[in-house]
Amino acid sequence: MKTVILSSGDELLLGQKVDTNSAWISDQLVACGNMPLYHKTVGDCSADIASAITEAAERAQLVVVTGGLGPTDDDLTRSALAAALGQPLVLDEGALKEIQEFFRKMGREMPVQNRAQAMHPAGTRMLPNPWGTAPGIEAECHSCKIFVFPGVPREMQGMCEKYLIPWLKLQSALHLATASVTTYGAGESTIAAALGELMCRERNPTVGTTVTGGEVIVRIRSEFADREVAKAELARTVALVQGRVGEWVVSLEGASVSETTCRMLLSLGKRIVTAESCTGGLVAKMMTDIPGASDVIGGGWIVYSNKLKESLLGVNPLVLLSNGAVSEAVAAEMALGALLRSDVDYAVSTTGVAGPGGGSPEKPVGTVWIGVAVRSDAGARVSCRKWYFPGDREMIRMRAAKTAINMLRMELLKEPQ
Repeated sequence: MKTVILSSGDELLLGQKVDTNSAWISDQLVACGNMPLYHKTVGDCSADIASAITEAAERAQLVVVTGGLGPTDDDLTRSALAAALGQPLVLDEGALKEIQEFFRKMGREMPVQNRAQAMHPAGTRMLPNPWGTAPGIEAECHSCKIFVFPGVPREMQGMCEKYLIPWLKLQSALHLATASVTTYGAGESTIAAALGELMCRERNPTVGTTVTGGEVIVRIRSEFADREVAKAELARTVALVQGRVGEWVVSLEGASVSETTCRMLLSLGKRIVTAESCTGGLVAKMMTDIPGASDVIGGGWIVYSNKLKESLLGVNPLVLLSNGAVSEAVAAEMALGALLRSDVDYAVSTTGVAGPGGGSPEKPVGTVWIGVAVRSDAGARVSCRKWYFPGDREMIRMRAAKTAINMLRMELLKEPQ
């Protein structure tokens, strides 16, 4: 079933608010075997919303609209839907009583403006909203079903689960199964070349790639009339993808490098600290962004200046003088210093030239040394590697931090870097 998702609101167009509704609805559609045709965001203009609904209804069998059902003058979706259907707005007495009751339970009298929320195009059906004052609307335009829901995420989600999803389950002829494989360490073109004919658009399951923060996500979608066939074909294609790009695979569940590494530390009962110069705490941030990180992150040091490298981590001033801050020797002493000053199992260090200035012919902008120190029964050992990351300052720092975490992940796997 071809489906279009429309969102309305100036706040979405202006970037004042992120449209999380469309992503959530897409996820529900896919789970019910429907691949969205496109998403579209429209501002608070009745003519534009009506045009978007008309265009979508001509191209799809299902249109889901969110937003613009409030009581104020800039809530224009109901009038836009009426214009698209060529019908007048009429009052639903039952909906009006429900809105009045909603306010009564709060000990308030319904404002006059909220009467507008009980209006809907003639010939359509109002959908009660137990979570708020804005009823939804169910309509039909030619052979297209239209659902209109409030833009408030909690209300929208509740109404989708109450009205849209049951309807979808009755309509769907295909079963759709999806998977995401996270890779790190190779660019999108390299991953695509390795996947080869698996990315043919006529293939079912389909295979595509997306880049998110330096991680290449391989997306797989399997659509078949039989649910078990869809799942089996999905699993077969995931295995084929893993066989092609296995050396770069981080997660078969779409988890990020940070999340995967954090899970590994948790399962092994291991803990880490960080010692960061050029990344300025990004390694620690990426790890502590993951729920449960408090069980695996002991803390960290941000040591931008050489003086703090010496005083806080015990880096030898002679090593700094002879090798420079951006060097294997300093990365090693930072990691070892952090490990020996804590009670954890691993320490990760970063030191480099993030730019835009500070580079030299020997150490150009983008040069980063990363160290991983490991505590063992035999004492402490450290391994370091030199990297060159292209891009601007933000990109270099992001890539350095993720690569540091990935080096730790490889260490946990006991695999060569």
